[in-house]
Amino acid sequence: MAETALQDRTAKQLRLLEQALDSGRLGPVKRLVNTLSPAEIGNLLESLPPHKRQIVWGLVDPEDDGEVLVHVGDEVREDLLKAMDPDEIVAAAESLDIDDLADLLEDLPDTVIDEVLKSMDRENRERLEQMLTYEEDTAGRLMNPDVVTVRADVSVDVVLRYLRLRGELPEATDRLYIVSRRRQYLGGISLAQLLTADPAVAVNRLIDSEQPAIDADTPVAEVAERFANHDWLSAPVVDENNVLLGRITIDDVVDIIRAQAEHQALGAAGLDEDEDLFAPVPRTTRRRAVWLGINLLTAFLASWVIGNFEGVLQKVVACAVLMPIVASMGGVAGTQVLTLMVRAQALGQVSPANALSLLRKEVLVALANGLVWALAVGSVALAIYRDAWLALAFGAAMVINLIAAALSGVFLPLVLRRVGIDPALAGGVILTTVTDCCGFASFLGLSTLLLMQ
Repeated sequence: MAETALQDRTAKQLRLLEQALDSGRLGPVKRLVNTLSPAEIGNLLESLPPHKRQIVWGLVDPEDDGEVLVHVGDEVREDLLKAMDPDEIVAAAESLDIDDLADLLEDLPDTVIDEVLKSMDRENRERLEQMLTYEEDTAGRLMNPDVVTVRADVSVDVVLRYLRLRGELPEATDRLYIVSRRRQYLGGISLAQLLTADPAVAVNRLIDSEQPAIDADTPVAEVAERFANHDWLSAPVVDENNVLLGRITIDDVVDIIRAQAEHQALGAAGLDEDEDLFAPVPRTTRRRAVWLGINLLTAFLASWVIGNFEGVLQKVVACAVLMPIVASMGGVAGTQVLTLMVRAQALGQVSPANALSLLRKEVLVALANGLVWALAVGSVALAIYRDAWLALAFGAAMVINLIAAALSGVFLPLVLRRVGIDPALAGGVILTTVTDCCGFASFLGLSTLLLMQ
């Protein structure tokens, strides 16, 4: 329900924006756009054709430019940056937090990067350079280095006076971090606990050491898993010497989870989550042509399998009618298992220790479903064609192909991950090939054996 409401809201915003643009009056467009959050503006920009996108982009409040650039895909960001003057890009970059700037910086022209770095004070420039030393999609690149730290040997009253003197806290601060003289992480203390504690109590009496720090080299997928498992709102990030580098907040983790979901959904079709919806025709054609070519090769393989049984197809026309059903059922069953496996891998739920148990379970499910549906489709085939051997071949092939689909659905993600290929991207094409070829070969092979004697 919540997802539907969000989709309806976005569709309504887009419809109103399109109407305002078509009217030629830019005043209403500007007012509409600047009532939205940067994330909503980014979503609308991605939903517009290039010529309308540039019009709307020119009406966005300059103070929001940086945040909007962070919330659009790589290709759309590249398109928007081309329309900006270097001074505008520098101004937009200066308004960003260090973690967001680290994401944006690599997409900027070299001359603009130099200007952005020169405009930063020494402390922030060193923080940014430190973040850029870490690999993309690690905690070190995701973290925000702006944290509030206190010493363990001071009292609560001293900390409260320090916070009042400071005047403001970094956005989404829910806890302070306790560090040693060498800035090594010792633990944390929540703001709620700090406000309710006796002012005379020393901070070291209140340290919460139950939340372990996250190593800066930790992959972001593992970071998201740990947040989900422990219901964290924020978490500290440390280097190999346990020195506190920054923190990760729940809003960044939500972005990770959303990106993972988009990658799995689009990767199954061979698409990139950063691809512009309105990308130029030649670019989109080239990208899709690769996967269409791979699919064509697999289709030829399936056709070759069918060609080897030309004799039975000529003599028993019913085989040509029934064989797509066997392949289709295997494809659906295999996709169910493959989707389950890809999701389980993303959550870290699959390992060599439980892979055999999972395989056994999926084979038993396939066998049970295969027997049920083999009986159903075999009965239908018998009623239509009045041929018991054809019905037997049809039903047996159904069982064989569903088991093959289960085996493929479990093994393919494991093997592809082992060789460094994303299962969400390549698994579907390979799985379809396996179930098609196995379905055709089992049905036509059994038909040849039972009907051509």
